[in-house]
This record gives sequence, C-alpha cells and structure tokens, in this order.
Amino acid sequence: MSLPSSAEVVVLGGGVMGASALYHLAKAGCRDALLVERETLGSGSTSKAAGGIRAQFSDELNIRIGLECIRRYERFPEEPGSEIDFKQWGYLFLLATPEEVASFTRSVELQQSLGVPSRLLTPGEAAAIVPELRTGDLLAATFCPIDGYATPEAAVQGYASAAARLGATVVQGCEASEIVVRDGRVTGVTTTQGHTAVSRVILSAGVWSRELAATAGVEIPVAPEKRHVFVTEPGDTLPHELPLTIDFATGFYFHREGRSLLFGGRVATLEDLAPDAVHRLPALEELPVRSTWWGYYEMSPDHNAIVGACPDPDGLVYATGFSGHGFQQGPVVGEHVALLALGLPTPFDLSPFSLERFATGAARAELNVV
Repeated sequence: MSLPSSAEVVVLGGGVMGASALYHLAKAGCRDALLVERETLGSGSTSKAAGGIRAQFSDELNIRIGLECIRRYERFPEEPGSEIDFKQWGYLFLLATPEEVASFTRSVELQQSLGVPSRLLTPGEAAAIVPELRTGDLLAATFCPIDGYATPEAAVQGYASAAARLGATVVQGCEASEIVVRDGRVTGVTTTQGHTAVSRVILSAGVWSRELAATAGVEIPVAPEKRHVFVTEPGDTLPHELPLTIDFATGFYFHREGRSLLFGGRVATLEDLAPDAVHRLPALEELPVRSTWWGYYEMSPDHNAIVGACPDPDGLVYATGFSGHGFQQGPVVGEHVALLALGLPTPFDLSPFSLERFATGAARAELNVV
C-alpha cells in the first residue's frame, strides 16, 4: 500500500494503541483514516508484551480503565471480530514485605469499591492456586479471577482488519520523520515514502513518540526501558490454568504459554533473573529455555499513561508512556484518542493523564507496576 497524499486523520504507530485508534476512527465515521507504521503491524512493544490484562491497579482511573478493557477484550470475538485467546485465569501478586501488604491492601479496598472481585490471600491460599510456589517468606498475596492474558498480536490484527473493512488505510514499512506544523497547527506528516497532508495526528509510537513529538515542538517525557521475556521447553507439572503470577518485590512473573511457561522480570538478563525466579518457582531450575526476546517499556515519570490533545500545536493528539500496561489499556485509550481527534465526546475523562500534569505538579503515581 502506497502512502496517500492526504488524510483526515493520521495515526503514527501500528501497535495495539494505534490499531485501536484506527478502528475507533473508522467506527466513528472518519471518512479517511490512515495508519503509518515504520515496520509491520505489532512489531514494536506490542509483539514483545507478555499480554497481561488486569484491573489490579492502585490508581482509580487505571482500575476503571482496566475493568472496561476486560469487558471489551471478553467481547473481542464479537467486536471488532477476532479471536485473541483471552484466558481469564487471574492475576496473582505475591507480597513479601509489610510495605507491600499495606499498599496492596489499600489497592484491593479501592478495587472492591469499584466492583473489582479482587481479594487478599494468605500465602497458603496462594500456594493452593499455584502449588509449586515457594511461599515460606511471603506475608500475603492478592488475586483477581477476571484478570488474565491474551495474544497482543492477535488484538492488533483484529483491530486493523476491522478498520480496513470500514475503509481505513494501513501503510507499513513507512517511517514518519516529522510532524509538520505551520502557524500553530498540524498540517502534515513527512515519512520515508513522502508527505501526507493532514490536520490531525494521533501519536501512538511508543518509545519513538518522544522524538516525533519534538519535531512538532512538544516535549513528551518518555524513556525506553528494556524488558526480556523467556519461554521454557514443555515439561512442567504446574496446573494448566495458571494465573499470571508476579513476585512483586523482585518483578519476576510467569504464566502459561501453550504447554510451556513464559516468564520475565525487571532485570536485563537471564543470569540476573535466575536467582529470584528459581527461588520463587523451583521448578524452573529443571526447565530449559527454548526462546527469548526483548522489547521496550515506554516509561513515564509517574508510571501512568500520557494521553491527551495538545493546545499547541492544534491537531496533535498523543497516547504513550504506558509503562508496561499499554496492551491492556488499548481498547479504552485507543477509542479515547480517536474521539479526541474527531472532536467528539469521550466515555472516559482521561484529562488527569494529560501532559499538563507534569507542568502543574499534578503527577499521579501508579504503584502496581510490574
């Protein structure tokens, strides 16, 4: 597909956020929506994600977004109409310090007040869910049965295919280099395939959002952070229906991947991760690693998304800085930025996540970051 000379709205970035935005633009009646992706759809952070979907956050707005996104991912085979293999086998957070227990207790109370069926567990109750855990040094755990994980690439393709059926255009292998601004307004996008005239741009390019925003004179404080993922050979004796289990103090996590286990953490290498991983899940010591990959978290200063519309230049809408929870927020945030770009009312008030919070001292920390 060649680059059109003009469009009504251009989406920059073909991960789940951009694909969701494109679908919601087309669904809302946008006559000429275009998505530009530097490589292939889902090839950036989305394809490297572990696929978690949860409502177990500490920030009220994230909890509300999480609940709605769970509902939409449950309905994904009907709308937009694609199978994403959503396994609602829960999220299990393992807590080892009094500070973690206090923080997660507050989070669970808030979650329950908003309708999330999360609950505090004893270490023994956690071990009953995942029998091979080492729990002797744990103080508590939390669990939510409606959380789970899905296939990120399938969600991207589902949104993009549905958008195409509604008349939207996707151009892959086309790298944007500049958001062109004239007299305080967006007027176009320059790419490796040429120039497209447009008055509204949705910037959802993950860790590349910062440099693209800078071409329009906007500073978005997003920094890349590498995260590695490992998949074992089959052969473990854990239950098939495993929750996404997280040792919060170390960041080590794992979940079922076919007949294997997928695991990762906050550290850079398998050598760094191995001591914490084997301590919490001794079975890993006997399981060879079959494959590995890495991708970027796009980190914001307060670990919350950066979402909104610029007053200057007019016409620039942004969605980035998700700090590891972009895939799970794709349905709601993608719709939000699409409607913002079209000047239509939005179901959620995401103004607390706008760039302005960093200038006004209104940053709001998300504590439950994996």
